[in-house]
Amino acid sequence: MTAAAVDTILGLGGNLGDVPATLDRALALLAEGGSVQIVRASSDWLTPPWGLADQPTFVNRCVLVETTLTPRALLETVLGVERRLGRVREAGPRWGPRPIDIDILAYDDVTLDEPGLVLPHPRLFERAFVLVPLAEIAPDRVIAGRRVRDALAELDTGGIVRRA
Repeated sequence: MTAAAVDTILGLGGNLGDVPATLDRALALLAEGGSVQIVRASSDWLTPPWGLADQPTFVNRCVLVETTLTPRALLETVLGVERRLGRVREAGPRWGPRPIDIDILAYDDVTLDEPGLVLPHPRLFERAFVLVPLAEIAPDRVIAGRRVRDALAELDTGGIVRRA
């Protein structure tokens, strides 16, 4: 990576198909062009559904990456990877079953509120399924003035277990 690389956090998850293999494939696709470099990945975590309870358990993972892409270009890259892996965002209910979901959780210390892109992720601190894997790899990371481990301590982590 060049000196212009930016530290970024991505959250990945899914609950349809072979999710761990899909997450691995997503990381490989993200890194293909060289503008995204995977720095560290969490374990896979089995998590209960959020938002729409009547669906299969999710597998979630967080990754720290360095990227030379702008936030908008990174979003387009992420959405392209999702499409290549079978995600159709317009299909099904919001927060429903999906083979893959990739969210930009934080992009350096950037605060952004544009159509289709809000940084840091607007529901980051509400979601134990994101903060548990993130705390595994970056517990002391401060996002929007909050330390990851402190934000996690305020949430119910019941039902979240590390995948064997």
